[in-house]
Amino acid sequence: MEKWPIGVFASVDAGLGVHFDVVQELGIPTIQIHAPHKQTRTPEVAQEFLERCKAAGIKLTCVFGGFDGESYADIPTTKQTVGLVPAETRAARVEEMKEISDFTRLLGCDTVALHIGFVPEDRESNDYKELVKVTQGLLDHVKVNGQNLNLETGQESADHLLDFISDVGRDNLKINFDPANMILYGTGDPIAALKRVGHLVGSVHCKDATWAAEGKRGIDWGAEVPLGEGDVGMGTYLRTLDDIGYTGPLTIEREIPEDREQQKADIGKAVSLLTELKEQLS
Repeated sequence: MEKWPIGVFASVDAGLGVHFDVVQELGIPTIQIHAPHKQTRTPEVAQEFLERCKAAGIKLTCVFGGFDGESYADIPTTKQTVGLVPAETRAARVEEMKEISDFTRLLGCDTVALHIGFVPEDRESNDYKELVKVTQGLLDHVKVNGQNLNLETGQESADHLLDFISDVGRDNLKINFDPANMILYGTGDPIAALKRVGHLVGSVHCKDATWAAEGKRGIDWGAEVPLGEGDVGMGTYLRTLDDIGYTGPLTIEREIPEDREQQKADIGKAVSLLTELKEQLS
């Protein structure tokens, strides 16, 4: 695979990703997808999707897990509902993530990913230790399927994420680096964070955002904006990816499913921007 092929976050039948026809229309060669609903995670759906990808010349690089009951309405709600952290849904979600890993194997893909949620700050707490334990079990299952598990950034600082990965202690636990999420959640400068975690980056998102007002970071959301219009600094981002030796897909994510036409337009502009930046850095 060439260095830095353009990608986009897409969907089979669930999640915030763009429709497959948009991927084809824009001529994007790689995709990450949101895992389909439970009832459609079947061998038949996998085969049909693979045939569509083959016909369109599109490579699937990662399958993201997501769960019923998750809400990103605001930061406190995200803390309470997202990922494997909420104790009341943890066991069921771990099992579902194992099923998603099995479906991903049917797709011939070697990477699954998810937002694990807000990892507890206290590494000595029972909640933290239980999260470490179930994550280890999930990673062992994922490894049997020949896969890595990539944790998406944003909900922890770079240092806390590194501590958690170290405590889990599995070599197939990696990072899906999303620079905009660091800004949206107010958890740290994305370029500094990328330099800290670079050795563990297995996949990336190209997404942009602006910071929340001073004094409100980590309390209120920042704002997602079209690529190149926010505070990430895409030229610096790509140069840093180059510095850390990342050569994989540059997967565009634009989370405005309520306005599909604008989403498509913004992704088209993002493709142009990334193509231009790639040429400048080559």
